[in-house]
Amino acid sequence: MACYKPQDRNSMLLPVVLSEQIVPGSFSFALDYLVDNELDLTAMDAKFKNDEVGASAYDPRVMLKIVLLAYSQGLISSRTIEQACLRNVQFIAISGDSQPSHTHIAKFVASLSDQIKPLFSQVLMTCDAQGLIGREMFAIDGVKLPSNASKERSGTHEELRHRAKRLDQAADKILALHQAQDKQGLDEPLEPKRQARMDALRKEAARTREFLATTPKRMGSKGKELKSNVTDPESAKMATSKGVMQGYAAQAAVDSANQIIIAADVIGSGSEQAILLPMIEQASAYRRPDTLVTADAGYHSDANLAQLMEQGIPAMVADNQMRYRDERFAEQDKHKGKPDPLTEKKATGQEKEVKRFRPKDFTFNDDNTATCPAGQLLRSPGTMYTTARGLNYQSYTAKAVGCEACPYKKQCLKGPLKPNDGRGRQVTRFESKPKDDTNPSERMRQAIDSPKGRQLYSQRFGTVEPVFANIRHNKRLSRLNHRGRAKVNTQWNLYCMVHNIEKLSKTNLGKQRV
Repeated sequence: MACYKPQDRNSMLLPVVLSEQIVPGSFSFALDYLVDNELDLTAMDAKFKNDEVGASAYDPRVMLKIVLLAYSQGLISSRTIEQACLRNVQFIAISGDSQPSHTHIAKFVASLSDQIKPLFSQVLMTCDAQGLIGREMFAIDGVKLPSNASKERSGTHEELRHRAKRLDQAADKILALHQAQDKQGLDEPLEPKRQARMDALRKEAARTREFLATTPKRMGSKGKELKSNVTDPESAKMATSKGVMQGYAAQAAVDSANQIIIAADVIGSGSEQAILLPMIEQASAYRRPDTLVTADAGYHSDANLAQLMEQGIPAMVADNQMRYRDERFAEQDKHKGKPDPLTEKKATGQEKEVKRFRPKDFTFNDDNTATCPAGQLLRSPGTMYTTARGLNYQSYTAKAVGCEACPYKKQCLKGPLKPNDGRGRQVTRFESKPKDDTNPSERMRQAIDSPKGRQLYSQRFGTVEPVFANIRHNKRLSRLNHRGRAKVNTQWNLYCMVHNIEKLSKTNLGKQRV
């Protein structure tokens, strides 16, 4: 029988030199060098006035190293970070065995709201000094992240008022059921479980009414009331490919040379149009006059394009029809994803709505007629009308007899035809507005549809999407564990700093010991 050397996995006392655990070329080495030699943290030192009296405090440099190292390894919870500082050799080495508690860690992250932008800027300055910022193209995009907020506690003021009423009714129902038992001779106190449930319902209803009394309505740019959230009023309901979530849209402006994040911010709204110009302004310190700014259709608006043109900023901002105009996406409809969970939501078991033929499915002829998908003719009197927006249009009408017997009737008509009306499907053809080459939106369409424009814009996806993949998948930022835009913005900026420091770890700064 073979004989092997014995193995011992019991406790052993081993000599460990903590400084040797921070290896050149690693993230922890670049982080340790950066914080100690490149960042100015005197503003954090100014918060402490315990040089003569008072207990000693944890060094903010050590706390910053701990948090950034934890985020780089996908550790988000302050309790998990506390355990790492006790048991993980790398955390023990970088913190000098400081062992802060989870409350100190959480308090430190929350206190960074005023300091996060200067810290982020200092990391960027180091990236620039290492030649990592190319300034040829900045790609702006956003990723929707759920926050520490309840989706069920979201709605307009009227919807929240109705919810509070229903909560009280549910509590009354529990009490009424108990009183009914008393009348039947069952003189027993309310069960602890039911009592706790009733108290929770009353408390939630009171909390909702207090929120309504102290919080004004959230109004959108078009004067329409937006949904508010009781747990996090600054967050918003957003539609994603996986359903509706309550959270924030995290924004990043990424340089195309080495995927350095130039600017970072969050917005508590599903619409990203309002954040485009502020993001460009944040990146202005590293943007040259010829730096191209690219963004997807979520940032497109006539007002934004007019501002970009007025300020002379080179930009490629797509519109919603860009892909329809691109022959490379002629077959994109067959790959269309699920319906919009906000606008096309259906109750369980309800039949899916059949999509009707649209004007693009009809063929319009020169003799004031149109041909439907079934081959039937629709006729027009030839009169042109004008909308309030100045668009010219012409209407075509089919005969009811032809539509009644049509095999595509369910795909064409909304409902049954009116008796004795004689009219079938009606369709309207709008004439395109004459192109105005001085209009910023038209100039943007022409630029982005040109061969050079398509080639430049196609670089946007490969620039910014890998950054989000790194933060969300590799760093495991699946949700934001803070409330309020200021704290959420702090956490997002810290993760963006982690991404940039990873890039620095590949340079000489992360490979050579001082």
